[in-house]
Formats: sequence, C-alpha cells, structure tokens
Amino acid sequence: MPEFRPCLVHLRQRYVNMSSTRMKIGLFYGSSTCYTEMVAEKIRDFIGAELVTLHNVKDDSPALMAQYDLLILGIPTWDFGELQEDWEAIWQEIPAVNLQGKIVAMYGMGDQFGYGEWFLDALGMLHDLLTPMGVRFVGYWPLAGYEFTSARPLTADGTQFVGLALDDVNQFELSDERIEQWCEQILTETAELL
Repeated sequence: MPEFRPCLVHLRQRYVNMSSTRMKIGLFYGSSTCYTEMVAEKIRDFIGAELVTLHNVKDDSPALMAQYDLLILGIPTWDFGELQEDWEAIWQEIPAVNLQGKIVAMYGMGDQFGYGEWFLDALGMLHDLLTPMGVRFVGYWPLAGYEFTSARPLTADGTQFVGLALDDVNQFELSDERIEQWCEQILTETAELL
C-alpha cells in the first residue's frame, strides 16, 4: 500500500462523504504487457480499494460501465498509433452503452521517444469516441515534461493531454508521482462537478 500524502487522504475521505450514497468508481483497462494493469492497480490503491472496482476489458463487457458514476479508463497505444487489442475488440460496443452524464477520467500509456508521432494516440481516439456520448471529462493533464509530436491526445486548444500521460519506457521514475497527483486532481474535479 502506498504511503499517502495528507492531501490525498483528505480528498479520499471527502470523496467518500460527498453524497449520502457512495459514488461507484469503475476502472476499465486493457493491457497486453501488464503495464496498464499495474497502473490500474496503483490508481485503485491511491484512491482506495473500497472505492474502485477494476475491470479488464478483455474479460468484462463495456456494458458494465453504465453502473458506475465515475469511470477511469486506461488505454495504451500500440505500434504506430493503434488501439490495444482488447480495446479494439470492444470498440464498436462502447457507443451502445448509455454513458450520458457519466464522469470520465482517462490515462494513456505510450513511448514518447520511440513513437513520438503516435504518442498516446489511442487516448485521443477514446476521447473522440466518448465526446459525443455526453460524458463529462475530468483529469486533463499538462504537457510540460514530455517530448512528442502527435496532436491526437490533446485537447482541442492543444494545451493539455485529454488524460494522464504515462511513459513507463522512458520516464518510469516519474510515473508514481504523476499517478498520485492525477488521483488528487480527478477527485477534486469530480467533487466540483457534484
């Protein structure tokens, strides 16, 4: 279990107390090499195992997304801007799920130096798929500290990533701190939407 900063402990408690019924958080991820899954487990541990339910999209239907108030979606980019195979297998099913009004935070995994032209393209593709479905996004992430050329994972104004950007190939040592900061951010932004 990670050692929590006081701020995150306070935010977790605030999140638990936000409403008379605890909001349900579903974390859906696809992972071929276990890195996206390991990040999912870290996010669950930072926010709290009692609050977050993990779903590997290889095994669980995207229809389950409808039962959660807050969705955290983890998607790696493969090769030259491709979807990870498990996400690709369910891609056409996602628009049929009623996600209207759901709060969505996303994180992406990629290699910014080896594949800078396509860094986190799958994250941008998922954002594009969900945008017309009426979701409310939280967890956009600053560009500082990254080197890449792809515009696909960026907000329309090009000033932020559409989710947490992780590069465990080249910046593994930064991942835990980024994950913890992002968890604080999405809990704060979610509280502001309620």
